[in-house]
Amino acid sequence: MYATRPLSRTFGAEVLDFQLTGDPRSEDTRAIKELWAEHKLLLFRNQSFDEAALVGFSREFGDLEIHVREEYLSPEHPEILYVSNVKKDGRLLGILADSEVGWHYDQIYLPRPAVGSLLMADTLPPEGGNTEFADMCAAWDALPEETQTRLDGCLANQSYEAFNKAYSVPTNKKQKALSPDIHHPIVRTHPVTHRKALYLCPGMTTEIVGWDPEKSAEMLDFLFDWTTRPEFVYSHSWQPGDALMWDNACTMHRRDPFDPEHARLMKRTTILPPADLAVPF
Repeated sequence: MYATRPLSRTFGAEVLDFQLTGDPRSEDTRAIKELWAEHKLLLFRNQSFDEAALVGFSREFGDLEIHVREEYLSPEHPEILYVSNVKKDGRLLGILADSEVGWHYDQIYLPRPAVGSLLMADTLPPEGGNTEFADMCAAWDALPEETQTRLDGCLANQSYEAFNKAYSVPTNKKQKALSPDIHHPIVRTHPVTHRKALYLCPGMTTEIVGWDPEKSAEMLDFLFDWTTRPEFVYSHSWQPGDALMWDNACTMHRRDPFDPEHARLMKRTTILPPADLAVPF
């Protein structure tokens, strides 16, 4: 097992002296999988791998999604989504340019929602652009038992269209057809640790299915505030060569704004659950 350094009180760890490669040894993959399940968020510093290596390493943890926003994919490796404000030939190279991005789960709107994401820092602004993560297991555990009872078993509506209207360029007709609204349990059970976590986010969760609209909005507002309390949140200040791997079953994240005069380019892979996992919750 590799040595680690904690990032926060409840979750997150820096994995020390580990270099990601496109063809990792099986024992390395097993060790990282164990650390990932335990800590939910892993930081690897001083990485120098290329896009092919990023894809190769990520694929050790599951199938990789080809994102619906095809205009922001790597030309050579479509498994990689660019997150950037950089322009090339007059158009944005990546998604989510340079403004603030609200709390969200990656691909919560898919029938087969992502279990993980791996994000590498390519080009960074001198300040700003930090990424915050919320420990949704700790947030669930700390809820009053009465609230847990009310929520367990409920479904929530997840809308990628709502997220894009708030934070990005709206999807086109084809992309919208590939990402319709979907209902998922508001409490997700982790497929490895079997811990429960809240599975909702301000960016995409629009209602609790079957609830009175006023009661639904009231509960969601409470949960959005609850899950982002300081005791559940870790804020990451990026350094060149950083790579962060997070668990999309039990963490949500957001990004701070930064000066649009400065370039920021991040490269992300999205890891899907096994195809034979009949119930991903």
